[in-house]
Amino acid sequence: MSQFTESSPADQHRVASEQLVAIAEQVSDWDAPTPVREWVARDIPEHLTWLGGFLGGLGVSVDIPHHDDLAAQVRSQAQAVQSLLESPAAAQDVDSPMGRMPLAQVIASFYTFDVIAHGWDLARSQGLEVTFDEDWATGAFHGMSAMGPALHASGQFGTPQPVGEDAPIQDRLLALLGRDPHWSPGA
Repeated sequence: MSQFTESSPADQHRVASEQLVAIAEQVSDWDAPTPVREWVARDIPEHLTWLGGFLGGLGVSVDIPHHDDLAAQVRSQAQAVQSLLESPAAAQDVDSPMGRMPLAQVIASFYTFDVIAHGWDLARSQGLEVTFDEDWATGAFHGMSAMGPALHASGQFGTPQPVGEDAPIQDRLLALLGRDPHWSPGA
């Protein structure tokens, strides 16, 4: 286990969101293509706003102010979610798609995963490199692989991409999510 995977959901979100904010602050072209074929860079901050509606469906309110400046939007959302994760509400059990569990675990399982994965997408759109925590990537890969065809039937992930079984775990996870791990803006 790594320091990241052993840390609390709040600490995991802090690390992941700080990385996403740092990437967003480096974006020079919000209209640049991304590894998600249908998206440009500006679609990523917009996509991540799904959390507000999701949490509302669980009976949890989070105030995420809207900003026209997309880097400010990413930063504001990161702060709002971090505040929620550091509040007493994070320890309360909620009914999630994976059963009853603490709100913090729900956010870690669904949202922090998205922050990490889409952080890679945003970074690649700008020609930047991001390396996932290897233990986190291993756990995510095995957990998502176990879902079998249901993972892609959900419509939330692209078609798995071919990579060798001996490829690095980050590449195998990205390929499972429908990303070409070697994608670059000019390709």
